[in-house]
Amino acid sequence: MPRNTLSPDQIVRAAIELLDDEGLDGLNMRSLGGRLGAAATAVYWHIKTKDELVRLAVDAVWSEVELPDLDAMDWRSAATAMAGSLHAMLTRHPWLGQAFGSHLLYGPGKARHDDHSLALYEKAGFSPADADRAAATVFIFVLGSALGSAAQVSLTRRLGRTGDPEKGLADAVAAAAEIGMAFPRLRERIVGSSATGYAEAPDSTFEFGLRATLAGFEALLRSES
Repeated sequence: MPRNTLSPDQIVRAAIELLDDEGLDGLNMRSLGGRLGAAATAVYWHIKTKDELVRLAVDAVWSEVELPDLDAMDWRSAATAMAGSLHAMLTRHPWLGQAFGSHLLYGPGKARHDDHSLALYEKAGFSPADADRAAATVFIFVLGSALGSAAQVSLTRRLGRTGDPEKGLADAVAAAAEIGMAFPRLRERIVGSSATGYAEAPDSTFEFGLRATLAGFEALLRSES
């Protein structure tokens, strides 16, 4: 595909697909050009560096986060919906967590999300400064909750380059369980009648943590009123 038939939007969409399939380490201009049917030089004509491409890809996926109507629901329902949509987006794009730690990320998509988040917590009753803190607290919790699945994808991909990823993971889980048997609470989770498994978080862990966080915010607001 000649460079004059490409658009930055096409390039960014293809980059997101490549990142979803191959991770941050698998993104390069040659592979991206192959997906687009174009030479790498055609990509460089529109987007000059890999860092710029990652920044644009990250900002594009922020638009996937649904922003609730703050006039149509109470603040806790809105916060739950917004955090859930963010968590789903991060889970769909497991490379994003790695990008947060290795690239300078900004743009209108992220600004749109951040501004709405601040408006939500100001509606709850927080001062502007505390709304900042509340929004950051929820974001850090959601990001941390999504890192487990992102790490699983990244680890499976890496193990697949050198051997059988399923066997590698099974061997690691078995070794961890063997060590855990020496500790009573871990042993109960490994062999007890209600065992949930040592290597996995229990079901609904994200929902439990989010409810607890928002309930804490509500209690704090009541104590300060």
